[in-house]
Amino acid sequence: VVLAEVIKAFGAPENAQRMDEARDNACNDMGKMLQFLLPVATQIQQDVIKSYGFSNDGEGVLKFARLIKSYESQDPEIASMSGKLKAMFLPPMTLPPHGAGTGGVATS
Repeated sequence: VVLAEVIKAFGAPENAQRMDEARDNACNDMGKMLQFLLPVATQIQQDVIKSYGFSNDGEGVLKFARLIKSYESQDPEIASMSGKLKAMFLPPMTLPPHGAGTGGVATS
């Protein structure tokens, strides 16, 4: 229920606008994502989870994230919703082209 409310909060027009502005400021730069986007995402989550007994700070968001993580393997719906939430504020990870790295283990 709490996770669904957090996802819903990210979809609220004022929060969506705040996230868009933070994304624009970050310009797909991971360092700037941490500087601009993460604080906005944290605040949106804090506003929801404080009503459910989590502290209204970064530690409360971390405890919430750990709790969700602990249920992901037990409940596919929670795993799906968790993935949806992460996609809202984490940039998509692109893998380097296959075989591009030189630090791999050679197989024989």
